[in-house]
Amino acid sequence: MAEIPDDEYILKTTSACAGCSIPLCLRYITKAAGPDTVLVIPACCTSVIQGLYPNTAVNIPVYNVAFASAAAVASGMSEAFRAAGKKTNVICFAGDGGTVDIGIQALSGALERGTDFLYVCYDNEAYSNTGMQRSGATPLGAATTTTPAGKKEFKKDLDAIVNAHNPVYMATACSAYPLDLYNKVEKALSITGPKFIHILAPCPPGWRYQSDKTISVGKLAVQSGMWVLYERENGKISLTGASKAAAKKRIPVEDYLKAQGRFKTASKEEVSELQQAVENNFKRIEKEVDGTC
Repeated sequence: MAEIPDDEYILKTTSACAGCSIPLCLRYITKAAGPDTVLVIPACCTSVIQGLYPNTAVNIPVYNVAFASAAAVASGMSEAFRAAGKKTNVICFAGDGGTVDIGIQALSGALERGTDFLYVCYDNEAYSNTGMQRSGATPLGAATTTTPAGKKEFKKDLDAIVNAHNPVYMATACSAYPLDLYNKVEKALSITGPKFIHILAPCPPGWRYQSDKTISVGKLAVQSGMWVLYERENGKISLTGASKAAAKKRIPVEDYLKAQGRFKTASKEEVSELQQAVENNFKRIEKEVDGTC
């Protein structure tokens, strides 16, 4: 952690819930990006977390935009900066609702156009800002206000959708591993073209765990394989951080699920399906790493 700059761009005055992992993610993203950066934020938790006008906890320019338009706004902004000869970092910071569902058309368009920007999806697996409704990112078996008996479908594979656009760089991260996140953002911003980082961001009230357990829950996600840390450069995938160990030996998925109240209604069959999905995912990644897939 000593290599991370001391400069702070996210001040200690956010409106986040106790234990929220979003300010932690944003803190290390902005540390990696530096002061010559603008954030484009659609409707999401961060719209509230940043503070109420005229006050803000974010010490760099922020553009709050409509739910579906973040990547389109960032696309125009990036073109304007580049036309003016500026290298300003343009970073979209959007939740899963504004990425997996509502904003996916704009994201697809920006990736297809080759926009020089970084799109970050912080994923708390539901529409947390409006009461924890189901999103396309909500996993199988998770209870939300609109799926009180647990969601019956698997989580949408956003990373596969993004990868189909062949971005120059894409990666996953987790708020429980800030150095891994910092390094990936720093690398992404050193590359010209469309970049994408997908971060798992545990949510205490939505996931129903005590606010002091955010880091431990994030680590359980990675250690169980329910969330895999990797990066993909020009199509080539490599595991990073704790996921290297998880590829060889994992804790049971059930250990991760039991740490959260949202999976209390999950059936044994659903838990088994999630475990099998983890095994299948690692087999697929292993084949990709070996070049046999």
